[in-house]
Amino acid sequence: MTHTDRAAIISVPPFPHKPVKLKPVDTDTKLRLDDKDARPPKRAPSGDDLDAAIAKHTSRISELQRVLYADGRYALLIVLQGRDASGKDGTIRHVFSAVNPQGCQVSSFKVPTDEERAHDFLWRVHQRVPARGMIGIFNRSQYEDVLVTRVHKLVPKKVWARRYDLINDFERLLTENGVEILKFFLHISRDEQKRRLTDRLTDPTKNWKFQIGDLDDRARWKDYTRAYRDMLRRCSTADAPWYVVPADDKKVRNWLIARRIADALDELGLRYPRADASIADVTID
Repeated sequence: MTHTDRAAIISVPPFPHKPVKLKPVDTDTKLRLDDKDARPPKRAPSGDDLDAAIAKHTSRISELQRVLYADGRYALLIVLQGRDASGKDGTIRHVFSAVNPQGCQVSSFKVPTDEERAHDFLWRVHQRVPARGMIGIFNRSQYEDVLVTRVHKLVPKKVWARRYDLINDFERLLTENGVEILKFFLHISRDEQKRRLTDRLTDPTKNWKFQIGDLDDRARWKDYTRAYRDMLRRCSTADAPWYVVPADDKKVRNWLIARRIADALDELGLRYPRADASIADVTID
């Protein structure tokens, strides 16, 4: 079974639902990214079953993280992209709730600093790639340089258009050096984004999350949709596939992502290292 085959299937036994498959983006198939694609799958669990499924897979991630750290042969890099209010922060908070913070690092990529602008666009990203044994989470990522820079025309087309191949080469370098990459595009509908942004405006505990720039990006919805489609088609590879996650339902979103992460860790064949022979006869008084 190939890497892509292994990455394609998500199922949640023993719950009484038919398997729900979250497939890697097929670069040969037309990608819609319609609002209806943001709705949860009809066969997704719900209620108590959904809560139990999430708990099951977050627990799996916690257990497998310990083996990942001890094994030391691989790192896991999670890339989260999505429109404003699609749930990147919420995904990190809930999916990784049981992870040991000592074995996990979260990196958020915002507007580049002057120092970062003085280097190539991948410089700041490469510094945050997790070491072997670690889980790294990118809240936004290198893909901002084919999204924001494109939509806002910060660089000429000939510049951002070259970056797809550079990103693919970069990710291949990482995978050939033991970094397992999972990339999730959190797909939210226009109506659901409006509801969540309005909630940020009216809820005093969420006001701080609202930025005027969110409305500017919302006004460029079609431009971003085109940019996301190209990002997904051009950079979903066997080594580092993209997954489009329906994100209108927060719990279903978390379930799908947790399951895929737990399965990916399980597929690595992780193992605890054997004890050194020198301690075989050690006794402690």
